[in-house]
Amino acid sequence: MVAIVIAPATRKLKLQELATETGKTIHVCHFPPGTSKWNKIEHRLFCQITQNWRGRPLTTLQIVINLIRNTTTTQGLEVEARLDPNLYKTGIKVTDQELDTIAIERNSFHGEWNYIIKPKVAT
Repeated sequence: MVAIVIAPATRKLKLQELATETGKTIHVCHFPPGTSKWNKIEHRLFCQITQNWRGRPLTTLQIVINLIRNTTTTQGLEVEARLDPNLYKTGIKVTDQELDTIAIERNSFHGEWNYIIKPKVAT
């Protein structure tokens, strides 16, 4: 699992770059606002992580990573965690022209949450 928090326009542009680079179509399905209670990852993973670090001071990134990494359940959940040391640009602005170049196909059911990004074909 990878957690990424970026603006929707930037996310779509970066997904387009990934789709084109890999030659794979990317299917995106977001949970609608206010429905995270149905997200099985949140229920099966994050509640276990929270219980694992309960009452422990989270004073360094390494402590947080180790506590996440050592989260397990009797049902066999194992968690992998590592620090990504890369620095990422913030405040990236995506122009309307860049957005128009994204090969996006919106689903008929809530296309703002469900869509496909296809790789661009070199011409």
